Formats: sequence, C-alpha cells, structure tokens
Amino acid sequence: MSDRVFTDPESLGHAIRGARKALRITQEDLALQTGISRATIRAIEHGKETAQVGLVLQLCRDLGMSLRATAPGKEGL
Repeated sequence: MSDRVFTDPESLGHAIRGARKALRITQEDLALQTGISRATIRAIEHGKETAQVGLVLQLCRDLGMSLRATAPGKEGL
C-alpha cells in the first residue's frame, strides 16, 4: 500500500476496508482475529468519528498498515 495522507476518519476507514479486502478477510474473520466486534469494525470502516484510537491502531497493525504523524513543517523528513 502506498503512502497516503488522511485528513478525516472516512478516508482512513476506507483505507482500512481496502486493506482488509486486499487480504481477502471478511469483517467477521477480522473480528474473530482481533477481538473487536464486527459492528465496531464496520463503524470504523465507515468513518465513525468517535471510534477509539486504540482500536483503529489495532486494526491497522493487524492488517499490516502503519500510521505516521508528521509535525508541522517536517513533511519532507
């Protein structure tokens, strides 16, 4: 997966969904694998703004994704 900039929960949710589908994992299988409910996975994939950061990070890790925060003015580093 290429580097992308996420500016809202919806675009991050779509990327998580895309990563899951690329791995051919169903929401149900991911729920069993991670211990996160299918309803929560669905909500995150649909960009729920109040999703817990820890759960989003866990899904990203389990799908082989990583997130990086860049300080203002440090984008090129």
